[in-house]
Amino acid sequence: MGEISGKIDRSLVDDFIKDKCGYKRDDVLVGPGFGVDVSLVDLPGNMAMAMTSDPLSLIPTLGLKESAWLSVQLMANDMATTGFAPMFGQFVLNLPAKFSRKDFQIYWDHIHHFCEKIGLAITGGHTGFIEGQNSTIAGGGTFTTIAPKEKIKISKYAQPGDSILVTKSCAISSSAILAMSFPETVKNRAGAETYQRTCETFYDTSSLKDALTVMEAHAENVTAMHDVTEGGVLGAIYEMAVASNNGVMVYDEQLPVGRLQNEVCKIFSLDPRYCIGAGSMIIACKNGSEDEIIESLKRANIQCTRVGEFTDGSINLAKKEEVGKMRYYETDPYWAAFFKALNAGWK
Repeated sequence: MGEISGKIDRSLVDDFIKDKCGYKRDDVLVGPGFGVDVSLVDLPGNMAMAMTSDPLSLIPTLGLKESAWLSVQLMANDMATTGFAPMFGQFVLNLPAKFSRKDFQIYWDHIHHFCEKIGLAITGGHTGFIEGQNSTIAGGGTFTTIAPKEKIKISKYAQPGDSILVTKSCAISSSAILAMSFPETVKNRAGAETYQRTCETFYDTSSLKDALTVMEAHAENVTAMHDVTEGGVLGAIYEMAVASNNGVMVYDEQLPVGRLQNEVCKIFSLDPRYCIGAGSMIIACKNGSEDEIIESLKRANIQCTRVGEFTDGSINLAKKEEVGKMRYYETDPYWAAFFKALNAGWK
């Protein structure tokens, strides 16, 4: 397959994984699939268990606290797409052999703290130290929650005619991480204020509050949600369309791109619409309900924008008067930009 960075693409999911998932059980309601955030298992009493897994982060250029935040929140964001907070978590840590006892204590204390803040109990896992482990991925985790089956939202449940809402801005996490990883470059090219304010957006990379706020008042009008990760806001909308077997019409001029995100992405020659955007949530809601949902989020100090609608046609992006097929990047351009800057010695 050659060198691949980031998540596997749709063809690998369809060709190698989708139909080879072990024993087929009738109580598996939702299994692996492209653009699907969680798995769903049927339970007695009209309940279901939702599960999601993600890598754990250990990024020296960010720090131990920030790495722990990403480890917890990125999994919590996936679970948030169900409309419910995660309840239980398993952590598998494969740490560098030279990772000190003190650093482990700091890292784990932050993991514990961030889990406690969202109401998640750590139920087990595995921890080991591995010789030659120098990756920014320090293992993996699985979060689960149990909720009434009929109330759980899944990205594949979006329907034609639903409005598409996007919370916050494109490229929140990628711009924040780039600023924190290359502080001198961002300060010199965008100014100290832009650098500082972009770094402060790092803790906007949780979308759990977005989902819970919407579900509290508008659960009956929300049909599906999908959190933004690799591929950015447009990539997430594309994935949601594929998962739900729908088309979309997205209006380019309505996509929310903040000034900070735009300035930092420009330094690294990135299109903010298409790069990692943890912190944003894509919400599919019944047509006509979007204004009330946007207003509810606004009261919670969360920006939300209507950017288009699901259709029974193709996956399209409208730019002014022109309508064309929406592009999808199999590999997020962020990775190439990050390593290009790193290898060039940017500070």
